[in-house]
Amino acid sequence: MINVLNSSVDIKLDGLVLKGILTIPEKATGMVIFSHGSGSSRLSPRNNYVAKVLNENGLATLLFDLLTEEEDLIYENRFNIDVITMRLIDVTQWVQSQKESKEMTIGYFGASTGAASALRAAAFFGEDIKAVVSRGGRPDLAMQELNKVTAATLLIVGGWDGQVIKLNEKAYQNLNCERKLEIVPEASHLFEEPGKLVQVALIASTWFKKWLR
Repeated sequence: MINVLNSSVDIKLDGLVLKGILTIPEKATGMVIFSHGSGSSRLSPRNNYVAKVLNENGLATLLFDLLTEEEDLIYENRFNIDVITMRLIDVTQWVQSQKESKEMTIGYFGASTGAASALRAAAFFGEDIKAVVSRGGRPDLAMQELNKVTAATLLIVGGWDGQVIKLNEKAYQNLNCERKLEIVPEASHLFEEPGKLVQVALIASTWFKKWLR
C-alpha cells in the first residue's frame, strides 16, 4: 500500500479562491497539473481516473477548477484560452511555492481545450515545465506559441476522431521539442469505448515517468 497525501485544497490567488484536489504519493518526485476542457472541473471523472493511475505510478497530481463558480456561469469564459492560460500559470506558481511540492519537477495534462492552455503555459515557463500530455486536445489553439515549448510533448488522439487528428498533426509539425503523436485505434474523442481510457492513462503515465524524473 502506497502512502498518499490526498487533500482538498483552496488555491488562493489575487482576490479569488480556486478549489483543487492535491494528491502526493510517498516519495513522489514529479507533479502533474491538470488543465481540463471547457465545461469540466476538478471532478471530471476521466481526469480523475487518469490522475489515479498516475498516483499509482508514484506521481503527484493536482486537479483544480480553472474558473470560480461565478465565472463558470458565463458560458464564454469556458472557451477563453487567454484567461484559462493565465489561471494555469498562477496555479503553477502556487505549486512552486508550496513546501510539499516546490522541489518537484512539473508536467501538464491537458484535455480538449485545456491542452491549448497547457502548451501556452509550458511556453511561458520554458525549462520549468518538463512534460506535457494532451488527451483529445486542441493544441492548434496554441499554434503561435508551440515553437517556444521546450517540454517533452505527447499528443494522444482517438483513431476515430478524424478532424482532431488533422489538427494535432498540424500542431505536431510546429513543435520543436521532444514530441510524439499517439493515435489510439478505435477510440472516439472522449475515449469512452471499453478499455480506451485505460490505454490513455497508461501511455500518459509512461511519458510522465520518463520525463518527470
